[in-house]
Formats: sequence, structure tokens, C-alpha cells
Amino acid sequence: MVRRFTIRQLWLAACAKAVALVLALPVAAQSTGIVKGVVLDSTGKPVENAKVTIVSTGSNRSFDVKTNKKGEFVQIGLPPGAYNVSAEKDKVTSNAQPVSVRVSAPAEARLVLGAGGPSKEAVAKNAELKKAFEEGVNASKAGNHDEAIAKFGEAAALNPSCYDCHYNIAFSYSQKKEYDKAEAEYKKAIELKADYVEAYSGLANIYNATRKFDEAAAASAKATELSGAAPGALAGGNADAMFNQGVILWNGGKIAEAKKQFEATIAAKPDHAEAHYQLGMALVNEGNLQGAAAEFEKYLQIAPSGPNAATAKSLLAQLKK
Repeated sequence: MVRRFTIRQLWLAACAKAVALVLALPVAAQSTGIVKGVVLDSTGKPVENAKVTIVSTGSNRSFDVKTNKKGEFVQIGLPPGAYNVSAEKDKVTSNAQPVSVRVSAPAEARLVLGAGGPSKEAVAKNAELKKAFEEGVNASKAGNHDEAIAKFGEAAALNPSCYDCHYNIAFSYSQKKEYDKAEAEYKKAIELKADYVEAYSGLANIYNATRKFDEAAAASAKATELSGAAPGALAGGNADAMFNQGVILWNGGKIAEAKKQFEATIAAKPDHAEAHYQLGMALVNEGNLQGAAAEFEKYLQIAPSGPNAATAKSLLAQLKK
């Protein structure tokens, strides 16, 4: 049977293919771990209200927690990786103990005040690193990406294993559309942290922007795998990773496959506005105008001033005529 379209349907289908897609930066989920332990004085007695500092050796992230009456401390929500744990009270410092945080079991530390802490040089270097990193974060938030690149570069020079420094440099380069430099920095971050979900998602975005769709699909699939969702899964998993895969498939002309990913995104996260919008566009492309209208209405309910709100309103007005 030959399928016939009205002029309005053909116009809408063409419009669906012509509308530019607005990519959302992924916010990938990541499992976290725990560090717990005890702080003692030189006689072996527990120390209450000691400040315990937990510093990632691969970035400038640090976490502070106080001990209880038994000298015990617990810090949750730590990304997996290598950390140094130390304690201080009344200007008396402890030994610095390296620990490896994993999702499977808590890392433990036993700290003794007066057993020697980091040198003055190490303390000064860490303070300089923290200052440069924080200035980079503030510059990036303000959209001053040249300054952000410079500051994160200073931090990376102070700590060559700072994978977060390279990730943030890559992000700023991508905002400047200097994609070759962004790619190199994302890859450097992955060299330092092989399971860096956000860096793989960053690569997927820049490959998509430069129309390298095969590379984009591979990077997005890796991000999905590392974030705990099976590549190509149609339910559950990480919604943003699935949405990014849908975007890549759409831009590669694989509309039916992209539609499945947008449907999967909505199944995992019903309030994912951009997935509703993209699903609506896919339905327009199929000629399912009633279904498309429902998705555009849902999009406008969730994101009335979203990046695609104007287009959704225009298409919805045409669909309801």
C-alpha cells in the first residue's frame, strides 16, 4: 500500500529534519565509596573533634570531617580512586595515610596525632594548587574560558596526575569550539583515570559536534558502560548517557534507533525534557502527528522556557490546526 501524506505532514517531516539539535552536557551518574577510621593521640587515646582531611591524589577534590567522642570518623560519597587522609587538632598534625577508595568496601585509616604530617613545602604547594583550581572553577562558571584554561593549567603543572584539571581544560576548549585541543585534554584525563565517565561523555559531545558519528557512538557507549547502563539498553541505566546515544544516532540519520533511545531515556527519567522533544521530532518524522503533539506538550510542561520551547510551540500550533 502506498502511503500518502498531506502537504502539512510533508512540511512537518521536512521541518523535523531541518531543526538543529541542542545538545545537553551529560551529567553522568557514578558510584561512590566510603572512608572511615579513627584518630588517636600519641598515648593511643581517641581524639574528639579532630579535623580529618581526605584529599584525592588525582584531582584537587578534598573532603573534611570531624571525629566523634570515640575519635571515629566516616566520610561517604567519595568517587573511587586514591586519596591521602590526615588529621589535625590544635595545630598538631597526624601522619598522612594513603587509601584506595572502592565501591565494594569502605577504606580504613588509623591516624596518630604527633606522628608527623606533611612538610611545610607540601602544605604550601597544596594551598597553591587549591587556589589555582578554585580560580579556574570560578572563571569557567563566569564564561571566562581563556582564564579558566590558564588556571587549570597551573594546577596541572603543580599536580601532573590531576585528571580533573585536564577535564576542565577540555571543557573550556570545547566551549571555545577548539575541538582538537579539547579532544587531546579529554584523552589526557582518561589516561590518568581510565573510568572517567564525564571525559568519555565530553569526547562524545565534541565528536558529535564535528560530525564524527562513529567515534561519538563509541565514546558514548563507553560512558554508558562505565556509568552502569548496558550499551543499547532500552530501560533503566543512565538517562543522560542514553539520551546522548540517541542524539548521535539521530545526527547519523539512524532515526528509528534514535527513537528507541529517546523512549528509553523517558522510561528511565520521565521528566527528561529534551528526550520528550526529540521523541516528538521522531514521531513527526514517522507521520504520527498525534503522538508528536503529546510529546511537545509534555516538553513544554517540563521546560516552558527550555532551549527548544519556541520550536515546540510553533510545531504544536501547526499540529493542532
